[in-house]
Amino acid sequence: MTELPKTSAPAARALAAAGHTRLEHLTRVTEAELLALHGMGPKAVSVLRQALEEHGLSFHEG
Repeated sequence: MTELPKTSAPAARALAAAGHTRLEHLTRVTEAELLALHGMGPKAVSVLRQALEEHGLSFHEG
């Protein structure tokens, strides 16, 4: 399991509150679902997308 990359504090809190504590957890959600979380913005999603791609992973296609 891979740790999440560094994001803003609000984005990190949003991820933790939603139970996403590892990069692999994000393969089960869509970008739209993440953007709907309070505190999550396009920049944080971009950082997460890049980290996923670096590990050969991607967001759920929904």
